[in-house]
Amino acid sequence: MSGKRLSILSALIGMLVLTGTAARAETPSFRVLVFSKTTGFRHDSIPDGVAAIQKLGREHGFAVDATEDATRFTDQNLARYRTVVFVSTTGDPLDQPEEKAAFQRYIEHGGGYAGVHAAADSGYTWPWYRDLVGAYFLSHPAQQDATVDVVGQGAPSNRGLPRHWTRFDEWYNYQTNPRDAGVRVLMTLDEHSYDPGPDAMGDHPISWCHRYDGGRAWYTGMGHTKESYTDPLFVRHLLGGIEMSAGVTRFPCDADETGGA
Repeated sequence: MSGKRLSILSALIGMLVLTGTAARAETPSFRVLVFSKTTGFRHDSIPDGVAAIQKLGREHGFAVDATEDATRFTDQNLARYRTVVFVSTTGDPLDQPEEKAAFQRYIEHGGGYAGVHAAADSGYTWPWYRDLVGAYFLSHPAQQDATVDVVGQGAPSNRGLPRHWTRFDEWYNYQTNPRDAGVRVLMTLDEHSYDPGPDAMGDHPISWCHRYDGGRAWYTGMGHTKESYTDPLFVRHLLGGIEMSAGVTRFPCDADETGGA
């Protein structure tokens, strides 16, 4: 074979290899549904939260579909996703019995749930959802700086964070301590570092995870402010929670687990 033909053949093979590599790079490793419907108070940071998750998907190779259409909660559609992220949903975002039933079946069949901030301010007439999240919202004081104690060793959503993390947010008090639901607490608030108001909890979890009804659930009480979603540490925390709930990384979330790094 002539040198010219060899050069052409080599170039063709190179193009095929590059095309195959590009195709593999563009194939998402998993798919996430971001749900942000509200029927109560609406956080103005919701678009920022959705955009941050979409950016994480582009950077880390997973697909993100965002919706406020509750009718997409069907068996067939939910089966496409490794996890569903509720971004500051409020009120009763899944207001039809068939939507609730489909989401419950999704979790029962091993699906994932990640709740952000006001996801705990949702589903007040749906005890199953309360137990999925771990606790309902009760109240919050004025937005202020507080120190978060990062206690959940080995949890990907805690990886790379300072042991004592001071940040500005709207700090939720909860109706019950999520420990009572059997969660593994990943972060707690130091109530001596801020004014928690009259509903101070003492022992004050602010992020946790657990296995629930066949699926995986992770929650963070942070994320009220727009600025949260450009804060590299919070975005790292959010990414870890999404990946944990999707089951694509470690999920060290039994209540008594101490885990390793």
